[in-house]
Amino acid sequence: MIRHVLPLLALTLTAAGAAEAPGPVDTAAISNDAVKLAGLVRFVAESCPGTKPDYARLREVVERLGTDLAALSHGEALIRSAAYTQAYQKDPEASCRRAQERFGPGGTVVPGLIGPG
Repeated sequence: MIRHVLPLLALTLTAAGAAEAPGPVDTAAISNDAVKLAGLVRFVAESCPGTKPDYARLREVVERLGTDLAALSHGEALIRSAAYTQAYQKDPEASCRRAQERFGPGGTVVPGLIGPG
């Protein structure tokens, strides 16, 4: 499931990183990539020993995706992100490994989103 986030997330982050300052965040808009990341971070926090999310980095990435982090903590967005968490839990060992490869300190997608616990 993590691989579905990669292309759009990488493109979005590259484009967002090119701007001097982030634009105003529309709190009504909830990026599907932000929902996926919230599910991934929850999974890592619960299921990947020795690893923990960097919540400040998560906030930064989610805001660059045009989503208010608080919007991910309730309603449909919370339900959808929980579904991603469950999907990652089907093969926790492989999911933890992929999360580390893509989102760890030397990650290929969002470096530093997760780190040593």
